[in-house]
Amino acid sequence: MIIQGTEALTSFIHIISESLLTPVVIILVIFVVLVILSLGGMINEWFSRKPIKSGEFEKLVRDISFSKSPSKIEDYVNESNLFDWQKDILVKIAKNHDIGVKARKALASELISSEETRLIKITNKTDILIRLGPILGLLGTLIPLGPGLAALGSGDITTLAESLTIAFDTTVTGLAVGGVAYLISKFKKQWYESDLIDVETLAEVELESLNNQM
Repeated sequence: MIIQGTEALTSFIHIISESLLTPVVIILVIFVVLVILSLGGMINEWFSRKPIKSGEFEKLVRDISFSKSPSKIEDYVNESNLFDWQKDILVKIAKNHDIGVKARKALASELISSEETRLIKITNKTDILIRLGPILGLLGTLIPLGPGLAALGSGDITTLAESLTIAFDTTVTGLAVGGVAYLISKFKKQWYESDLIDVETLAEVELESLNNQM
């Protein structure tokens, strides 16, 4: 009875394992499409990115620091080469010059935090591919090996060759997806981290300038 029960469970697990191969291959194909689109988006963003230069950034810091009114700060920000989302944050802080110091600081912190969350969500897409790509590749490697080894035992070389081909193809695909996704995430995180540091620095300068104007 125990042996029969074990065999039944083993057969059930074997059926589940074999049934997973098709979904794994389909998902890997979807991942390949997603990583290609993400790579294209990163390349496009790379060519279109025009971050503010260090000299202009220093000048903007001084202009904001010595500005005499919130409207002047808005003018300096809007005329700069900051990204639109960076301008939005700084302009919103300047427009709320009439609230308390602590409230204004809390608002600035919330605006930056919200933008940081948005940027994290962008990189999360490729972070998922970094982890799941190799995992699915490994599943695609192991699942066909069962039938392949069984075919080897019965002398069916053709089935064995087909199983090994699937195993190697899914492994390479999964690793390629993970590798490309890693590069995309790494570059984007470096860009966004630098952008956030810039806007945090300017926000601190702006808050200090607004406090001095009160």
